[in-house]
Amino acid sequence: MDVSLTLIVIMAVLFASGVYAMMERSLTRVLIGFLLLGNATNLLLLIVMGVPGAAPFYGEKGAVSDPLPQALTLTAIVITFAVSAFLLALIYRSWQLGQADTVEDDLGDIAVRERTDAEEDLIDDESSLEDEEATTDFVGVSTAPITVLNMRDHPSIVDDAPVDVPDARDAASRHPDARAAEPDGGPADEKPDEKGEQP
Repeated sequence: MDVSLTLIVIMAVLFASGVYAMMERSLTRVLIGFLLLGNATNLLLLIVMGVPGAAPFYGEKGAVSDPLPQALTLTAIVITFAVSAFLLALIYRSWQLGQADTVEDDLGDIAVRERTDAEEDLIDDESSLEDEEATTDFVGVSTAPITVLNMRDHPSIVDDAPVDVPDARDAASRHPDARAAEPDGGPADEKPDEKGEQP
């Protein structure tokens, strides 16, 4: 397989520049680095494809191109576009809120970073004790998310909704022992047929 050395060098430079730019605190440089990485990935897939040939249609004569790297390149372009749009939205919102696109250290992250091993062990012990005591997310009745009220709980609740009561004949016909339980051996509304036999 013949591979162009120029494409390999360009791909390596794009990967190195993209990784270097993504390690900055500026979101704009992170976006530029991500775009460089996306283009470097597209070049890598182009190199992997090998020597170009005819379109990979069924029944094509001669050497054809490998369709898998082409599909992966299309997928990489779509992913790069989507993540770039997300990063642009982050940059725009960061500029609206603070007139800067740099990512600052969070105070909580700094406090976690400065903890000693003894403090970490103490926090782990406290959290394990709390986990053993609490068996559910809603410990007390007052913190339950759903409270079911009946008519005796509040005077404004009117609990006179109609109730479905099954008919006695329907209930008897559903049970297999219903005929044996009836005194005449069958339902009351059944009539004998023309020969005088019960069905």
